This record gives sequence, structure tokens and C-alpha cells, in this order.
Amino acid sequence: MSVSHRAPLLYLVVIFNTLLVAGCFLGTAPLALVVLAPVMVLIAAKRAFHWLPDRVAQRPVEQLRTDLQGMQRLGGWAALVFVAWSLGLYPYGDPGQRELLHFVIAVTMFSAILGMANSPQTALRLGVGFTLPWSLFLLATGHPNAVAIALAQVFITVILLAMTQIQHRDFVRLELSRQLLVRRERQTAELASAHYRQATVDHLTGGRNRRAIIACLDEHLAAPDGSVRPWLALFDLDGFKHVNDTYGHAAGDHVLRTVNQRIGVIEGVTAHGRLGGDEFAILFDGAFDADAVNAAARALSHAIREPISFNGATLRLFGSIGLFRAEGETASTCLERADSALYKAKELGDGAIVAFGPDDEVALQQRIAVMRQFNDCPLEERLRLLYQPIFDCRDGRVVGMEALARWSPDGTTWQAPGEFLAIADATGRTGELTRLVLARTLAECRPWETGLEVSINLAARDVVREGFAETIAAIVEQAGAAPSSVMLEVTERALQIDPKRAAVQLIAFREKGFRIALDDFGAGWSSLSQLRDLPLDRIKLDRQLVGALSSDPGARAVTGMIVALAWQLGIGCSIEGVESEAQAAAARALGIHLMQGYHFGRPEPAAEALRVYSGLSPASAVGIG
Repeated sequence: MSVSHRAPLLYLVVIFNTLLVAGCFLGTAPLALVVLAPVMVLIAAKRAFHWLPDRVAQRPVEQLRTDLQGMQRLGGWAALVFVAWSLGLYPYGDPGQRELLHFVIAVTMFSAILGMANSPQTALRLGVGFTLPWSLFLLATGHPNAVAIALAQVFITVILLAMTQIQHRDFVRLELSRQLLVRRERQTAELASAHYRQATVDHLTGGRNRRAIIACLDEHLAAPDGSVRPWLALFDLDGFKHVNDTYGHAAGDHVLRTVNQRIGVIEGVTAHGRLGGDEFAILFDGAFDADAVNAAARALSHAIREPISFNGATLRLFGSIGLFRAEGETASTCLERADSALYKAKELGDGAIVAFGPDDEVALQQRIAVMRQFNDCPLEERLRLLYQPIFDCRDGRVVGMEALARWSPDGTTWQAPGEFLAIADATGRTGELTRLVLARTLAECRPWETGLEVSINLAARDVVREGFAETIAAIVEQAGAAPSSVMLEVTERALQIDPKRAAVQLIAFREKGFRIALDDFGAGWSSLSQLRDLPLDRIKLDRQLVGALSSDPGARAVTGMIVALAWQLGIGCSIEGVESEAQAAAARALGIHLMQGYHFGRPEPAAEALRVYSGLSPASAVGIG
């Protein structure tokens, strides 16, 4: 582009000087020589037009390279033609006209060299084309100042050519620096764009990620008072883990991408993104009322239920939805309430839709208060244990005690695990809770003295926590008990969280000498393959089966099948929640001998439980029928 700004000006100098010389020699020199001037002017004008910046900017780079190479070749010849024409006029001029030729040739040469400073090869050829023939001509004509003029012309030409080389070198350095700066700016822009995409785009679905959707929610919350706030929906896929486990992670990724696309086409969705895993956040139009947003949520639920094809397989999922009108100070408060509604929806099951309401706000505040109390309190001061006996009904003998934890937020009211275990899990204190329960159970029941087996319940996180087997084995060893006197009870739900890791951890518990019971077997989702694949010593049938044993033939048939299969696999059976003699009798008839429940005895503190059930009192005192 620098040449395109200089070349037209250079050609303008040539045109002006040519016309000036032709005008001066008109009538003096032969007409044939003078009329060459218009031809030279037309050629120079055409070349000047060719090098106009606007025309150069439209040509591709390859064409520009060709044009520059052509200029280098033609530059020297053009100088020779101009000098030859001038030499042809020289003999016909008077001294004044000849001096004009000296001046014009010198000015044209200087202009040509300076004009082509950014093209050193062209400048060199122009300099030689002007200086060499003109200097030789002067020397040949015997001009009185020929030597001085020739030396000055050669010297100035050399100096000018040296200056063009220096200028070109500096220009090249500057241009390289500019290009390097442009490349770095482009790389910086690309890097910034990549960082922005990484920060805001979910790599899996291509939609918004957690940061982006929360930022979008923050923008709405920061709007002026009186602005319509959107509805926030949290959507969680049910059955997604089954897809991953059965068809592989590629199928799971395909499901997430498909779900993201289906969310985007639901009417009223203004923004959506994946928070993580299989959970999505969705912003519905704030103009929707409660009925409209519920209708939109139902449309979303129906869309997700549509089959998803993957490698010839048909995948079917559904999702639970929690709704909340985004009215709060921060995005986290809105997410907390939508998540609370989602939790309730998941409890209802079958892709339920739940909107967060005033009653939920009261419950949430109570839960937050209790969570803070649980998180801040010293557990050893707010925890107490009750023990329920486990009877062998063949001889009415107590063979074990199950430790049942109670926690108090205020030291007055006491909560069962069903009320505070979720809080312990949310605050990350389940491991601490289990360790405390185990240590206190061993200290209070002293199985090495009583001969009783003690049972404690493991939280879901305990079952999959790596190294936990070594941790609790050290507690048992420090207490002076044998791991074989401790029965670890795990629930099916704990096994569902991560079946592979849970199986590995159960093996680790077994290798340390602990015994393992599968608690609440038969409640909800049950897999008989667990009885074959897991290192189990006992299964505890769910209390819902117990309640139906005395009146429901189907329940008795299912229970009998489970007991028979367990017996064949060498696994013991026990039953809990027995509240009547009829239930106990039905269980005995099915071959179940280990029982516990209010029919035999309520949970008691350690001292009372040991005094009544350690064999110091006759078996009849506990009502064994």
C-alpha cells in the first residue's frame, strides 16, 4: 500500500517534466521527437491510474506481487527511454534549454529514487537508468563541467540509493513489527474468545453453562424495581444414570445434547443452560402467570418424555421440575428455592412439577436454621443413642442391638435419623456422625463382654467413601472389640449412588472383618442380583413387607421367595418393624428367626437395654410368643 501512495505521484512528476521539456523544445527540435511526449504522457497516466490506492486495495495479494515484480523490470527501461528521448533533444537546444534538460533529468531521477524507496530494486534500476547514460553522454560531448556534473550525479545517486536501502530496512522492520502486533492482537482476540466460550458455553451441549445461566439470572435480578422477574425452573433427568450405566457415556452425552435442544424450542423459554451432570436451569418468560408457567413446564416434561434414538436403541427418560418466581437478592437464593421445589418434585416421582410457595419458604427457613445448628454444634454433646434388641425367636434370646441415633438442635427435642440425616449429608458431617456412633456404641454396649452383636447404619456417603473401612476398623481396634461383632447396615439407595464403588467398598469392609447387612430390602427398587454379587451376611426385609405379612398373600409369597433365595446363597434374613404376634408368627412360618420391632421392645438407652436384654432377665419378660 505504501508503493500505491507514491507511484501515482512519481508518474505525475514524469508527466509534468515530459510536458515541460516538450513545450520548451517545440519549434526547436524535430517534430517527430516532440510528439513522442504525448505518447509517454499517456503511458505514464495509465500506469498512475493502475497504481491508485483504491484500485490496488481491490486486487488480491498474488496480483500485487506480480505488479511489483513488473515495476522492478520496467523501471530501468522506463528511465532509459526518458533519458534517450532527452538526449535526442539535447543537440537541438540552446544553452538554456540544455541546462533545463540537466535540471529535469536530475529532478526526475531524484524523484524516482525517493518515490521507490520502499522498492529498493526498482530504485536501483531507476538510478542506474538515469545516471549512467546521462553521465557518459556529458563526458562524451566535452561539456566544460562534464566531470563535475557526472561526479555529483553519481555521488548523489549513490547517497540516495543508500538512503532508500536504510529507509526500506526500517520500513521492513516496522512492517514486521506491525504484522507481529496484528498477529498477537488476533491471537489475543482468539484466546479471549476461546476463554469466553470456555467460561460461558457448556462444552457438552453447546448451550450456556452454569456460569452463563447464573449471570443471565443476575442480570434480571439487577433490573430496576418494577421490572418483571422471570420464572426460574430447575430440571433434573430421572433415569439418566441408568442410561449411562447401560448404554455408555456416549449415550448419556447424546441425551444431554438432545434435552438441551428440546428445552430451547419450548415456548416461553428465554434462556437455559446446564448446571452440571443432568441438571438444567431454565428461565421462563416473566410475563407468565402461575398457570401459564405450569403449562410451559408440562410442555417441557412431555417433550423430554419423547423417545431418544441412539445407535439403534430407544432411550426413554423423564424429568422432575422445580419452579420459583425469581424474586430475591441474589441468584443463589433463587437457585436454593427452585432446588427445594425440585427436591419435593423428585420425592413425588414420575416427572412431577412443583412450584415453590409460601409454605415452602417457611419450611426452607426452618431447614436452614436447623442446618446451621447441626453444622455449628458439637455432635458429641447433641447426640444420644438408643438401642433396639434383635431377637432369635427360636429360643427367645437377644443376639444383638441396633444403635439408633437421636440428635437434638436445642437439647430438648430429639430427632430421628429420618429428620436430620439429610442435613448431616448436606453439611458433610456424615462421616463424623458414623465414627461417633460407632465409638459410642462400642463403649456403651461392650460386645466383647456381652457377646452381643451391635449394628450401626452407614450413610450413603460412608458406603462409597474411599478409606472408610480402615478408619472404622481403627476405631473398633482402639475400643478393644472385634470387627466381626459389628454389623454394618447399608441401604439399597446407598448402593444405587455408585454401584461399582459401593461394591469395592463393601469388599473392603468384609476384608477388615466386619459383617454386612442390606437394610430395607424390598423397599422400592430392589435387585435380586445384589444378593448374589455383593458380600452380604444378612438382609433385613423392609417394614412395609412386615406390615402386610399377616394379611397379604402376595407379600408372603414375595417374602418367601426372598428368604429361600437368601438361604440358598448362604445369607441370613432378619425382619424389622414387627408390631404384633400375627406378624411374628407369619415371619416364623416363612423361616425368619431374627426379628426386631415394638412387639419385642422399644429402643432404650444402653443401660436399660443391657439390663433387660442381656440375659439377666427371663425371656418371657420380653413377650416372645
